[in-house]
Amino acid sequence: MAVQRELDNLNIETCQVTLGEVETPSNLSREIVEQLRTNLEKIGFELLDNNRTQLIEKIKNIIIREVHYSNENTLYNYSEVISKSLQKDYSYLSNLFSEVEGITIEKYIINQKVEKVKELITYEQLSLSEIAFQLGYSSVAHLSNQFKKVTGLTPSHFKQVGKTKRKSVDTV
Repeated sequence: MAVQRELDNLNIETCQVTLGEVETPSNLSREIVEQLRTNLEKIGFELLDNNRTQLIEKIKNIIIREVHYSNENTLYNYSEVISKSLQKDYSYLSNLFSEVEGITIEKYIINQKVEKVKELITYEQLSLSEIAFQLGYSSVAHLSNQFKKVTGLTPSHFKQVGKTKRKSVDTV
């Protein structure tokens, strides 16, 4: 609603408005686009008008959704999920992501999974075995090795030092 209000204030005709995306006619002047960018930033939104940037954000959103919000056991192939969701070749997406973000998609997935492990450890509702299974790790040892590579701590040591080492999802 907030985005729609800003579009209406600038008399920008929209073709389609969905959560996180607005399709507008391509003939908007540069001044109008910059005014929209400024107005959206004032209310906490970001305008992504570059197709590459939009694609990167979509990749990140798919990964975050699958790692943090999927209730299913994640024993599937992320490359297939990303490629199928965006209907693009995974090699292209992977190269683009690495070029723009400076890390691979796989590393981004690992970072997201480690943050999810931190969250689940902090809640103390699941054992490490259950966490490993839920996040699609082949074993607790595999989870522990990745966790230590990213954080420098073992999961059990992290549990002792507590919540101060967690990051918000959008800063990972």
